[in-house]
Amino acid sequence: MVATVQQPAPTFTAQAVVDGLFKEISLSEYLGQWVFLLFYPMDFTFVCPTEILAFNDALPAFANVNTTVLGTSLRYRYFVLLLTAITSLQNRKDGGLGPDLKLPLVADRNMRIARDYGVLIEEKGVALRGLFLIDPKGVLRQATINDLPVGRSVDEALRLVKAFQFTEQYGEVCPANWTEGDRTIKTDPTGKLEYFNSVNDAPAAKRHRAE
Repeated sequence: MVATVQQPAPTFTAQAVVDGLFKEISLSEYLGQWVFLLFYPMDFTFVCPTEILAFNDALPAFANVNTTVLGTSLRYRYFVLLLTAITSLQNRKDGGLGPDLKLPLVADRNMRIARDYGVLIEEKGVALRGLFLIDPKGVLRQATINDLPVGRSVDEALRLVKAFQFTEQYGEVCPANWTEGDRTIKTDPTGKLEYFNSVNDAPAAKRHRAE
């Protein structure tokens, strides 16, 4: 099964390191809430620790919008635990994770999860920087895959989950560059004009943002 937007997300059961302990988790446990799967390629090297820490520090913000983040690495659980323990002793200024890591880290030791989500580089045995948003029904709603040199944005991830939650709750759609509190578009020929009239009457700077 290959991950496809609008289709059920590929399920999995795997070992994870959570608060320094092993825990078996299944994607199905998270039905009823939103989930981001955060694939990272090389554990705690260069870009990866910046992403792990950025998403870790934003966990309260994700929790406020009923969203869990699961980091996913192509490693054995003992390797993940060892690296977590070692880097937790390192200061963030030295490239470590510090002692406050709460982000669950899934050990995709047979690479099946990465393969199912289309991020596995087979010949290198690493994953591209994939970020997948799964809704409370287990349906994949958004997918972003970066090449290895560039990390993901926490702010953009939060914007996306809030946008999808808004459309689910109110039935309107979110235009380009939408952020929480901005105008949205009604999905009928007459109703949509409220949005287009409002942005075209707006000052140029505001209109540029809405467009």
